[in-house]
Amino acid sequence: MIEFENVSKSFWTGKRRKVILDRASFRVELGRSLGILAPNGTGKTTIIQMMAGLEKPDEGRITRTCRVSFPLGFMGGVSGKHSAHQNARDIARLYALDPDYVESFCRWLCDLGEYFEMPISTYSSGMKSRFTFSLMLAIEFDIYLIDEGMPSTADVEFNRKAGSILRERLKNATVVIVSHQAATLEKFCRQAAVLRNGQLYMFDSLEEARRLYDYA
Repeated sequence: MIEFENVSKSFWTGKRRKVILDRASFRVELGRSLGILAPNGTGKTTIIQMMAGLEKPDEGRITRTCRVSFPLGFMGGVSGKHSAHQNARDIARLYALDPDYVESFCRWLCDLGEYFEMPISTYSSGMKSRFTFSLMLAIEFDIYLIDEGMPSTADVEFNRKAGSILRERLKNATVVIVSHQAATLEKFCRQAAVLRNGQLYMFDSLEEARRLYDYA
């Protein structure tokens, strides 16, 4: 479970204070994947990072009682100076997993060939995305976090393999995905919410959330 209790978060843009959440309270339950609808620029990425523990609230409390993934595409903790080989083993140790397994899983899934032994800094954005997605799937989480704004890969074979693994994981796990398009959420969840005026309005169905979102 992830629970937000009276959470506030805002940023100073240089001209005004932009409010992301204003004393918002809501809960993500295990087994109930959640899609969050919000226009671009309203704080979707910030909420996902707060769920992962990468951003702290200005006020309020965020509680995590299960294993929550880092956001898909997040490069924090991955060293650009080191190869995918080295990074995979380092991340495995961080999560107390078998480095041989995590390395071999990532090597197979992202299929970078000789680049797997080269520094991450030499990778294209697509290669980086494939590697970080592979890392996320190498570790079994209770809740997976996906931000549509993260870089994606055009590699069809990778998308096929990764998509198949993610679908299998989601049979026993939960996903939280943020997007500005309802169609993106349909693939992952039935329950949905709308981010509006600093509050997250929860609905039992995507259709209900879509009505509020379209009206706004």
